[in-house]
Amino acid sequence: MWILQSAPDPDGDTFTFRLEAGAIKTVGRAPRAEFVVDAPLVSRLHCRLTATDEGIDIVDLDSTNGTYINDQRVTSGCIKNGDRLRVGRVEFTVDAT
Repeated sequence: MWILQSAPDPDGDTFTFRLEAGAIKTVGRAPRAEFVVDAPLVSRLHCRLTATDEGIDIVDLDSTNGTYINDQRVTSGCIKNGDRLRVGRVEFTVDAT
């Protein structure tokens, strides 16, 4: 299982998402996203996450402000244990359990 955990925002809110291997989820601020991140600079459908045993494959869904892995803007990539994923101003740390 993979856990994505954000740092608290100025209001003290955090986001925590869990993915089992094989899960495919979208991240965005729209209610139709599986992982809703209602935060500034997050697109309605920002990116897609596909969990595998080795990591989480990321595909940016033409977001306005980009998807970042360890501070590098990507159109696609893979995150692993200890990496950071940023959508808008929200940064997640990635942990494998």
